[in-house]
Amino acid sequence: MISASEHPNKKSQIERILPHIETYGLIIVWILTIAFFGFLKPNSFLNWSTFSTLFGSQAVLVIVTLGLIIPLTAGDFDLSIASVLTLSSMMVAVLNVNLGIDLYLCILAAIAMGLVVGLANGFFTIYFRIHSLIVTLGVGTFLNGITLWISDSMTISGVDSSLIKAVIVTRFMGVPLAFYYALFICFVLWYVFTYTAIGRRLLFVGRGREVARLSGINVDAVRWGALVTSSIFGAVAGVVYTGTTGASDPTSGLAFLLPAFAAAFLGATSIYPGRFNPWGSIISVYFLTTGITGLSIIGFSTFVQDLFYGAALVIAVTLSQLARGRQERPQ
Repeated sequence: MISASEHPNKKSQIERILPHIETYGLIIVWILTIAFFGFLKPNSFLNWSTFSTLFGSQAVLVIVTLGLIIPLTAGDFDLSIASVLTLSSMMVAVLNVNLGIDLYLCILAAIAMGLVVGLANGFFTIYFRIHSLIVTLGVGTFLNGITLWISDSMTISGVDSSLIKAVIVTRFMGVPLAFYYALFICFVLWYVFTYTAIGRRLLFVGRGREVARLSGINVDAVRWGALVTSSIFGAVAGVVYTGTTGASDPTSGLAFLLPAFAAAFLGATSIYPGRFNPWGSIISVYFLTTGITGLSIIGFSTFVQDLFYGAALVIAVTLSQLARGRQERPQ
């Protein structure tokens, strides 16, 4: 028979193991996903070219997701980030191809546009007390109209090849440089979130604005700064996106919004469960895209991508709320 004293020991062992499962569970599931598709299609899936292409091609999504988690940490939403990406990409193409302006000036103009959009998002959200969800949805729709206007609803190709070379052509260990740009941004954001006062203020504001205000934190400045930074990330992602294709399409960039939200919320269940974090976000991006790539290789149609991302978003939000509730529960 098991004595009564052994039950608390078993319970304490489970309580010690459970946080590790929550922290590294997504990595384990990712590995199992790779093993599953590798077993089904070893020749076409388990090769370095598949993963090098996967890492490089999803760098734009990683940057967008990293941009999203900044306002999300502060309790705000940025639905305009994909529109900023699309307009940024189109600005680079129009200025460089149609007007013959130097590429570096085009990139600076695109990033400046992201800064202005972020300031506008923050202005309407903070000063008029409108929910960021509404503001960024309206601003994003407005930006879509600008993109269609300046492009005449046409794809513009022929962007300076130096951008393509710097993003996708030049490789390190067989992986395009775009992946390393995203990895560097992830590292910097992780450092800011973990070791700086700005990162702590973002977290405090997101957990309770009134408590943060009473603690002396300038809540409005933190929220405004988060929205500005998110838009700048969107503009940077637009520049990288142009470099991956050598052209700009007036609508394709909008497709990044749903996957980015799915990855952001799924990332909040891993590494630092219950909070949005850069490493969890980048792992979730590649987990989701690995699943979609595997399903495509075994013969599923392209519609599976929408099914996968839609289901992932609902499940990820549910799991992240459970993880956050568990983290905030009194011990």
